[in-house]
Amino acid sequence: MTTSSSARNISAATIFALAENHFQSAVEKHPNDAEAWVGLAASYDRLRRFDLADRAYAQVVRLIGPTVEVLNDEGFSYMLRGDYQRSYKLLQQAQAKDPGNPYVAANLRLLQDAYRGHKAVQ
Repeated sequence: MTTSSSARNISAATIFALAENHFQSAVEKHPNDAEAWVGLAASYDRLRRFDLADRAYAQVVRLIGPTVEVLNDEGFSYMLRGDYQRSYKLLQQAQAKDPGNPYVAANLRLLQDAYRGHKAVQ
């Protein structure tokens, strides 16, 4: 790994850690703020803290149900883990709710590419 590549990885990790701190604070102050819970879950995904991401996604679903955004984000979470079957199932549910959603379509293409290349999504 090159020095600039290492610096980018450290920088990205720092940004995700700062985001996690921000969203954690937000959900502590406003526990019914679904948007903050989604942000917290996504931050945990990027920090590869999937155990905590699962808890945050579960809280979002309790608050607002399995919306297209939640299903899409959770599907991406499972893609990051390499659990392509579970990812596909969630992304298919999201697509069924909103067939024209470009974010869901992009994640389905990303999943297909990852599956074909036998390469985990980063």
